[in-house]
Amino acid sequence: MTVPARVVDWPRAGYSGAVPVDPAGVWGIPTASIDWCEQNYVVTPWVAEFWNTLSSLAMVLAGVVGLCSRRFAREVRVAFALLVLVGLGSIAFHATLRFGLQMMDELPMLYLVTWLVWLLVENGPTRRFGAWFPVALGIYVVLATAGATLNRGDAQFLAFHLSFGALEIFCLGRVTQVALRPENGAVRRRFGLGLAAYAFAIALWFVDLKACPWVSVTLPSRGISNPQLHAWWHVLVSLGFFLLLGVISFDRLRSTGRRAAP
Repeated sequence: MTVPARVVDWPRAGYSGAVPVDPAGVWGIPTASIDWCEQNYVVTPWVAEFWNTLSSLAMVLAGVVGLCSRRFAREVRVAFALLVLVGLGSIAFHATLRFGLQMMDELPMLYLVTWLVWLLVENGPTRRFGAWFPVALGIYVVLATAGATLNRGDAQFLAFHLSFGALEIFCLGRVTQVALRPENGAVRRRFGLGLAAYAFAIALWFVDLKACPWVSVTLPSRGISNPQLHAWWHVLVSLGFFLLLGVISFDRLRSTGRRAAP
């Protein structure tokens, strides 16, 4: 079933303007802090953002494959389990655009990146820091969770992405440092492919965020369908994440004296 599109003045993906949307679906007017640049309820009235919802399965798939693979370190499989939660939350969020379900997407992302900070810092056979470090990470998580859940609108969007993005940048820098060690040469190619996929995914995310009128209005007016860049972000970031977690796992297994397979 296809719901006819309307042009309304509705805030989407970081800007306000006239774009083709139809907020009248089963889940009602969106209450999420952001409505991504996919026309709502076009494919079915039961799913707000069909392609963003469908593509979120890539995160679930990547997480399940990693979780079930014994070649990854146990602590890295915890990260894959969190990735499954992120994917399921992303499905719920994009299908409904409800704020409560947006938190099911964003909070697991925050907890996942915090876990990765710990993995990438405490990656040797002995602890680099004392008990204060996990305590500090726990406090950070509590404050970031409050910032994401208690704010609304642009303030919520900014609070979440600052708290998540700061740790994400740290993790990308740290995994680069780890991958460039001579002893990790066996996973250097995996790192390059993973980082390229992740970087390209971020680029698509920014274009979808900042150029929504061009993506959703200009291109269709010229006979080119919306390329669904946020959906491709889901797919490529899942691939990049899977590959980069393989690098982290190899380094942890090697540095702790366990058998590491590239």
